[in-house]
Amino acid sequence: MPYDVINTDEARALAAGKPLSFLHVSRAELELAASADPYADVVYHTAKQNFDRLKLAAPLVVDDEPSVYFYRLRMGSHVQTGLAACYALDEYDGDVILKHEKTRKDKEDDRTRHMLELGAQTGPVFLTYTATKDIDRLAASATAGPPLYDFTAEDGVQHTLWRVHGDAAAALVAAMGRVPRLYIADGHHRAASASRTRAELRRQGAARPEADTFLAVAFPHDQVQILAYNRLVKDLGGKRPGEIIEAVGQTHQLTPGPAVPARQGEVSMFVAGHWFTVPLERPAGQSPSDSLDVSLLHDQILAPYLGIGDERTDKRIDFVGGGRGTTALEHAVGSGKAAIAFSLAPVTVKDLMAISDAGEIMPPKSTWFEPKLRDGLLIHEF
Repeated sequence: MPYDVINTDEARALAAGKPLSFLHVSRAELELAASADPYADVVYHTAKQNFDRLKLAAPLVVDDEPSVYFYRLRMGSHVQTGLAACYALDEYDGDVILKHEKTRKDKEDDRTRHMLELGAQTGPVFLTYTATKDIDRLAASATAGPPLYDFTAEDGVQHTLWRVHGDAAAALVAAMGRVPRLYIADGHHRAASASRTRAELRRQGAARPEADTFLAVAFPHDQVQILAYNRLVKDLGGKRPGEIIEAVGQTHQLTPGPAVPARQGEVSMFVAGHWFTVPLERPAGQSPSDSLDVSLLHDQILAPYLGIGDERTDKRIDFVGGGRGTTALEHAVGSGKAAIAFSLAPVTVKDLMAISDAGEIMPPKSTWFEPKLRDGLLIHEF
């Protein structure tokens, strides 16, 4: 699974008794004491040792000619098929591949060090693009035959890969070259770290062509699934639950339930054991980013009534991916880990593209993509 969707304790539990788990490479700190610094030199040295050991023990297969892959994810009734390949860092640096998220230096430092130590990028970036008939047709043809890999992971997600090479790969590269722009859906830190890795190799005089690209899977926009990214607030800022309900009710027309908003423009609030629907006001003339429900929630409720400041740094707020459902929100409030919860409608791919096209940044923790790409299934060595 992706290295950044689980914490160290969860990684340690998942890798227990599994010496070939790729978590020993992507999260090597799981082998160290719980008190160990996850960014210490020994973590990256251990990751390199484990990677070298895995290449012998697994063994990993190196393609004998340049290839691209179609990567299909199936989760329940949802299916999406993307083109896995190495994409140009020049296009990333030149904003042909667009971003919508700020990155944190500490997370960039971590993955840059990891890539430099291993000489490889082990986790793909998740891209999306406006679907085209040409690429859809080529995908249908390439995936009609037997796959290279096909397995269902422990979480129930099916992963299937088809290798494409020769003239078929050339046709795909040409078709993708006609796509005017790509959008990072998930993996901003991986992409930024790949760019920094190339810059560092150039600084060291160790530049090589393979480092001019980064591993990614590009999915057509009409197959991408975005789930909500919900909010928990740990305390009510000294207020009682009834005071919060009354205060919000003075500016918004509260109605009972449900736990999941019926539409964009509404948020569900769970407090004092009850769900309330809260309609959000959408002022005219706002930018695409400021008009998102997560922005409106912050401006109209979290900041004025709960005293939440910058959601990137405020320790009183936490975020729960929509894949965990609203029962996780109810449990957090019921157990006392949080005082109030907010369930939102998902952001759409259209929203993501509009914000990226406008050169804007989405609020933190706005999108949760499911299903997730797996680390280690495809590796880009440089």
